[in-house]
Parts: sequence; structure tokens; C-alpha cells
Amino acid sequence: MTSNIYGLEQSMGFNMGITYRKLSTLLQNRLKEYDITPEQWAVLYQVNRADGLIQKEIAERVAKDKPTTTRILDHLEGKGLVYKKTGEQDRRSFLVHITDKGRALIEQTIPIEQGVINVIKQCVTEEEYNRFLEILVRINQQVDSLTARE
Repeated sequence: MTSNIYGLEQSMGFNMGITYRKLSTLLQNRLKEYDITPEQWAVLYQVNRADGLIQKEIAERVAKDKPTTTRILDHLEGKGLVYKKTGEQDRRSFLVHITDKGRALIEQTIPIEQGVINVIKQCVTEEEYNRFLEILVRINQQVDSLTARE
């Protein structure tokens, strides 16, 4: 067995996973009073940005699988934040629409998401932050490309 002198501390995926969980927990704590999780918030945000999307499009935009997206949409619908309407072109698909209550919630909570971003930006320069986002986009595109081939 060969020893890895770097260990997991040098693994990008490991560190991104830890950072994601910490950021998610921070956002979850700040959204708690609004009775919405970060995953639900991300889906509601996408529906708000483009009202009338089908579930598949929402799943792609939030990088979740279809069953997880269905579960999240069911929770949001139960809370009265979205509603589903049968698609006119394809009766098997549903168009997802935001309600006034959902729109109001997004408007109230966008500053919370922005606040989390601003707290993170306190430890990096604007240039570092923007560069980091550019690199993340490239990594995502590379992983998408590799996944599509496998």
C-alpha cells in the first residue's frame, strides 16, 4: 500500500464537500425562521427566475436528480409556494409556477443569501472571489463533459 503524503486535506473534492456543507449549514440557520431549507430555496429561486419551467429544467438548473427535485417541489407545493399545472404539449409533464406567497418569500430571503455571500467575501478579495467562481464553472463543465462520456 502506497502512502499518500498529501491525504484528503489536498483533495479538491473533499475540501469542496466540507465547504459546501458548512455554507449550507450557515444558510440553513439564517433561513430557519422562514421555514425553508437551502435546497428548497434554490429550487424556489429558479422557479421565480423562470416561471413555468418543467421539472426536468428545474432539476438541471439546481443540479439535482429528478426524484429529489420532485420531493422538493412537493414540499414547496405543500407550503403554498408553488403550484403545478399540466403541460399543454406533454400531458406527462408539469409546468411549475410560483405563487404570490413564494415570490414574497424569495424577495424577503434574497438578502439573506446575499448576506452569506458577503460574509464569505470578507476573507478574499473581489478578484479572488470572481476568479474562484470562474474556476468552479470550468470544473463543473469538465465534470459534465466526463460524465456525459461515461
